[in-house]
Amino acid sequence: MPKQNKYKGVSVDYRYGDESVARFINAVMLDGKKDVATRIVYDAFTIIAEKMNGESPLEVYRKAMSNIAPVVEVRSKRVGGATYQIPMEVKPSRRGALAFRWLKLYAKRRGGRSMAEKLAAELMDAANEQGASVKKRDEVHRMADANKAFAHFRF
Repeated sequence: MPKQNKYKGVSVDYRYGDESVARFINAVMLDGKKDVATRIVYDAFTIIAEKMNGESPLEVYRKAMSNIAPVVEVRSKRVGGATYQIPMEVKPSRRGALAFRWLKLYAKRRGGRSMAEKLAAELMDAANEQGASVKKRDEVHRMADANKAFAHFRF
């Protein structure tokens, strides 16, 4: 009998009731310190609520995630001794994971403030189509566009 997939998903976060926010908290978490990660994310959302008058932090977060998440990326494939960069669509689960990874990475690289402030600044920039994480998404899309000629090698 085949093995069943027992992945149950992530529970929703307690403040916003959103599964995506819970996944983001897990992505921010280091060394299993979920309370610290939760505080960082919620503090960032509080900063967003203060700075973005009238806009919900959850809406800013969702807008930022949609602006960061890549639609296509390049994957390497070896064909006849040569390696080609083949543009491929990104699966939705990977799309979110890449968005989380890039957001966390580029927030961490920002100036020397608290992580919550850096994360809030990167989220607000991403929601406004600016910031390093959006630039990374554009770079990935540019690479895929440049290698469109090899799309027929798709596996």
